[in-house]
Amino acid sequence: MAKRCLDILVSAAAIAILSPLILCIALSVAVTSNGGPLFRQIRMGIHGRRFTILKFRSMTVSPSTHSSNFTPGQTTRVTGIGRILRKTKLDELPQLWNVLRGDMSLVGPRPEVPEWTDAHPERWKIVLSVRPGITDPASIEFRDEESMLASADDPEACYRDVILPRKLDLSEAYVRERSFLGDLAILARTLTTVLGGRDAGPEGGVRGECRE
Repeated sequence: MAKRCLDILVSAAAIAILSPLILCIALSVAVTSNGGPLFRQIRMGIHGRRFTILKFRSMTVSPSTHSSNFTPGQTTRVTGIGRILRKTKLDELPQLWNVLRGDMSLVGPRPEVPEWTDAHPERWKIVLSVRPGITDPASIEFRDEESMLASADDPEACYRDVILPRKLDLSEAYVRERSFLGDLAILARTLTTVLGGRDAGPEGGVRGECRE
């Protein structure tokens, strides 16, 4: 109950306070490339319920991006403003609405597309026992995931065989050990990382495992 109250209070306050920034980003995305400002995609939520995740659109429009398909490491279609949004994680701001609606939490395992939850179903059953979140330990460790995949010999295999299992390790640990104070610590660590600090993640090891 405390976690859900925090989600509602923080997401509602953030939407209100950041509404000028949200409007500016939406307009910038809309006028600098074809298509609307929002990207929508089906993700898996708590207990396997599907929901539509919201992001600011950072790529040129392609019909396949609105399906459940996901192409790891795909960067050729990223727009100029999209690069900035991705680097600063401002593309995630619309997910505050997902949090307010109850689809997501501020802190929780990052939601995946159905394609990837079909792998390791028993592990996903544990991870999907809680609401997915905007941030979690895995999203902090793999903050540079996009560049890791872009440099991999086979981005899809890298994600499936190297990154996804490690994310599941971290997500399962979060589910087992989660607490209200722990969530606050993850939020603080996320802000520190995004605003300029950088956690020592597994980048070097992952890059090595994903390259022949």
